[in-house]
Amino acid sequence: MANKVLKRSETDKKYTWRLEDIYPDVAAWREEYAEALKVAEEIEGYKGKIGESSANMLAVFKLDDKLTNLLDRIYCYAHQLYDQDTANPESQALSGEAENIMVKTGELLSFISPEMLTIDDAVVDRYMSECEELKLYAKKWEYISRRKPHVLSPDMEAVLASAEDVLGGPKKVFGMFNNADVRFGTIKDENGEDVTLTHGRYGIFIRSNDRRVRKDAFTRMHGAYKNFENTIAANYESLVKGDMFSAKVRKYNSSIESYLFDGNIPISVYDNLIDTIHEGLPLMHRYVKLRKKALGVDELHMYDVYTPMVKDFDMHISFEEAKEIVKKGVAPLGKDYIELLDKGFNGGWIDVYENVGKRSGAYSISVFGLPHPYVLLNYQPTTSNVFTLAHELGHAMHSYHSERAQPQEKSDYKIFVAEVASTVNEVLLVKYLLKHTEDPKVKKYLLSYYMDTLKGTLFRQTQFAEFEFMAHDMAEKGQPLTKDVLNDAYLALNRKYYGRSVVSDPEIAYEWARIPHFYRSFYVYKYATGIISAVSIAERIYSEGAPAVEDYFRFLSSGGSDSPVELLKLAGVDLTKPDAFAAAMASFKSALEQFEALE
Repeated sequence: MANKVLKRSETDKKYTWRLEDIYPDVAAWREEYAEALKVAEEIEGYKGKIGESSANMLAVFKLDDKLTNLLDRIYCYAHQLYDQDTANPESQALSGEAENIMVKTGELLSFISPEMLTIDDAVVDRYMSECEELKLYAKKWEYISRRKPHVLSPDMEAVLASAEDVLGGPKKVFGMFNNADVRFGTIKDENGEDVTLTHGRYGIFIRSNDRRVRKDAFTRMHGAYKNFENTIAANYESLVKGDMFSAKVRKYNSSIESYLFDGNIPISVYDNLIDTIHEGLPLMHRYVKLRKKALGVDELHMYDVYTPMVKDFDMHISFEEAKEIVKKGVAPLGKDYIELLDKGFNGGWIDVYENVGKRSGAYSISVFGLPHPYVLLNYQPTTSNVFTLAHELGHAMHSYHSERAQPQEKSDYKIFVAEVASTVNEVLLVKYLLKHTEDPKVKKYLLSYYMDTLKGTLFRQTQFAEFEFMAHDMAEKGQPLTKDVLNDAYLALNRKYYGRSVVSDPEIAYEWARIPHFYRSFYVYKYATGIISAVSIAERIYSEGAPAVEDYFRFLSSGGSDSPVELLKLAGVDLTKPDAFAAAMASFKSALEQFEALE
């Protein structure tokens, strides 16, 4: 591994995304920025007039679509510039401007939903029957009318819109701290050389075969957050209280209800997930015992739960190799899918490598009408990063197909299904790799990786989801969220999920303090439901072939044309029934048994 992290200016453009496909330059961005403000003002001109005619209603909906698209482009460009180098002051300023226009237009247009809800349902139905174009917005009207109990007066909506920037403060603070300010110092790598610890490198070191390296990385990483645990606890409590405020003002019974409402997801789905995982914890504890045995340690520590269970085995995979592996892995999805992946690899879709100041982690982002989606990586030559590549490309393919099969009004799928396509790619990839090797050591390595994936996505993300629920529940009951309260709650959960065969090291108590997804409330559970759905879909693809693939592409191309639960049914997954949950647990158990048989 090279010890030096390159500056953005030193990065080979072959491995950077092509933001000029959004705007050729910042000047063009500013032109659309000004246009967006004009469109917002044009919409504001319909204030008090939406219900006067079908023409007015259609005009507002169409202008709102236009503005949404402009804002998405503006936001996407500014934040991608910022994410590729968070320390760049010009990018920081542009990102701030993008945030500002989102708030300003939100204030200007906050009257739409309240005013729409003053219109009699019969009038809206009549308008839609007499105006064919309005029928495209039936789902939008359904969404608005469903929110009726939670929409306030125009004046109150304007106040809440103006408060969005303030309520987003904790997320912004943590993002700046986590991506630009916090430093982890250096550790000695496997060769005894001093290496700067970063978010990206932590993922490598925590999987190292050298236990000393794993422990040092674990201790140094978590120690950096412990140094600020009071500040981070106060910041997170502010986020939770902001969630409580918004939920209370909008007349929801709880924060979780307010977040699940948008996707029309019953709280029972959340509860059932946690209950199902609790029932499956004996399998998790069995896995932990197997890991302890495989590693041959007297005590299994938290810094031992990510390293491959197969000793002295290293799969060093370059990005160029990773591309070919991913294509072979997802080959069951067909020739057209592979050709589209090649377009992505060669067409400036992906920002590949870590650079100084670059946002950590990985994501995919897409805007309706752009030539292609975008993928941010911080690629390191590990198996884990190959799966990250497959994962993010799954997101990109989902957006690509939805945006081309659906009109703008129905192209945007809900977050609840957002992790399905990404995880299908991961499951297909591991199935391919296991199928195409006869080497017992390689098989054990891959089985270890797959179990780690299920452990990390199914069990760990549910652990996160339960922590989020507990934190919000405690706050709603009047419990201050001090660092001790949060540490104790997280430590107790960690012990429950991992069982007695692992030592819950003191540092793990404040792991919650470094999880960025906690600043996107009640999101992480979707990773768990996503892998549950993905395992079911992948199993169908392998067992049924073409019919299952056809159903899957119906799902990919459906965007937001129906509720998430109904869209998943297109791909053969019904989350209202226990079958899908059982399939994921069966897959975990199968991998566990296969590994045990090779011991």
